[in-house]
Amino acid sequence: MTKQVAVVLAGCGVFDGSEIYETTLTLLRLDQLGIGYRCFAPDIEQHHVINHLNQEVVEGERRNVLQESARLARGEISPLSELLADDFDAVIVPGGFGVAKNLSDFASASDSMQVLEALKEALAGFREEAKPIGLMCIAPVMVPRLLGDGIAVTIGNDPAVSGAISAMGGLHRSCSVEDIVVDLEHRVVTTPAYMLATRISEAATGIFKLVDRIDEMMK
Repeated sequence: MTKQVAVVLAGCGVFDGSEIYETTLTLLRLDQLGIGYRCFAPDIEQHHVINHLNQEVVEGERRNVLQESARLARGEISPLSELLADDFDAVIVPGGFGVAKNLSDFASASDSMQVLEALKEALAGFREEAKPIGLMCIAPVMVPRLLGDGIAVTIGNDPAVSGAISAMGGLHRSCSVEDIVVDLEHRVVTTPAYMLATRISEAATGIFKLVDRIDEMMK
């Protein structure tokens, strides 16, 4: 039976949703490896809408995270509330500011952040069943709140973000854009992606390594 991976999205677009290149590269590598996948996103209102041309908030505009995420998934997506660990062999969370605005409030609360309850509930099953969990870019900042203390992750080398991870009980490991950090005990794999990447090829190297390691851990 083909392995199946759940991919959790947070909207569409680097500044207010999921990072498009990171998501696409993740889905590409899963497909290249013959791994099935299904995308999920919370059916909630987006924190705010950013004009990606000038990076300014669009006042008065409202969008839905699930509907925006459907743009990335070509309409093939389900509400996060329907994600069950029993149906999948692993889960991957791409980055983008939507992680810090829609899946959590890290963008405004830093190390006092809270994570979306629906995401905690969805990932709890993967944690309990020791199924691999991959996170990239800013998404690893959620690990202490999602999965518990003492789990090694990376967001690259940003001192403010790595400091916040440590303050929440996590373990940050510095990492180059083209590499990954693996916590074998807790079955968590992370990579910096666009926390450090300046070119899509740089992001691709680390993301492909992450997906490849998730694949190995599912065997």
